[in-house]
Amino acid sequence: MEYTVQKLGQMAGISTRTLRYYDEIDILKPARMNSSGYRIYGQAEVDRLQQILFFRELGISLDKIKEIVTDPSFDGAKALKEHREKLLDKRKQLDLLIANVEKTIALTEGRITMSDKEKFEGFKQKMIDENEKKYGKEIRDKYGDEVVNKSNEKVKNMTQEQHNEVTRLANEVTETLAKAFKNGDPASEIAQKAADLHKKWLTFYWSEYSKEAHAGLAQMYVDDERFKAYYDKEQPGTAEFLRDAVHIYTGFRK
Repeated sequence: MEYTVQKLGQMAGISTRTLRYYDEIDILKPARMNSSGYRIYGQAEVDRLQQILFFRELGISLDKIKEIVTDPSFDGAKALKEHREKLLDKRKQLDLLIANVEKTIALTEGRITMSDKEKFEGFKQKMIDENEKKYGKEIRDKYGDEVVNKSNEKVKNMTQEQHNEVTRLANEVTETLAKAFKNGDPASEIAQKAADLHKKWLTFYWSEYSKEAHAGLAQMYVDDERFKAYYDKEQPGTAEFLRDAVHIYTGFRK
């Protein structure tokens, strides 16, 4: 079956302007143009649009989607299975948050009692799931499943007081690191304070602390573009500076 741009837009729930834009950026071209100059889409284009919308739902940029779907090795069936797994993970996160909200409503209405631990279970699980999605493979490859699983379990059992403290520490690390970066010397007192605060922050997540693991993590902040982008977002070079400060702090400076 074939569709005009208007009919395809109505069926997919997107604007004709969006479809025209997809054509302009070469992510979804029409199958042909009819004699009146209208875009005509066939089954292959419908299938590709479905894939694009799936990826968009998962928060992936159009540039990245274009790179994926235009790759000659792109496997539509495999991609659908991966979409399903990611959507199931997302549903699991939403179910936890919904359950948490429902409990909280019942609590405020006096229908149930709820421990402080229960109030934050959904949020902690969401944080664990998001970290697994972003960095799970790299962390597990580097430290092993057992270490990561213990860390996740520690987060799940974190009290509200501990959660407040680790949040405060994270902010203090960021503020102290920014001041130390301006100083420019990773061996300075303030830079070493930032490294020490970073260690204290880590101990809320790690079941066991070691200088070697701390130094290795700091190196990964530089080697992995995602970590580097996070630390460098305010001031380029911050990831390398933190790495150097931690390596001095742990005695692993090369």
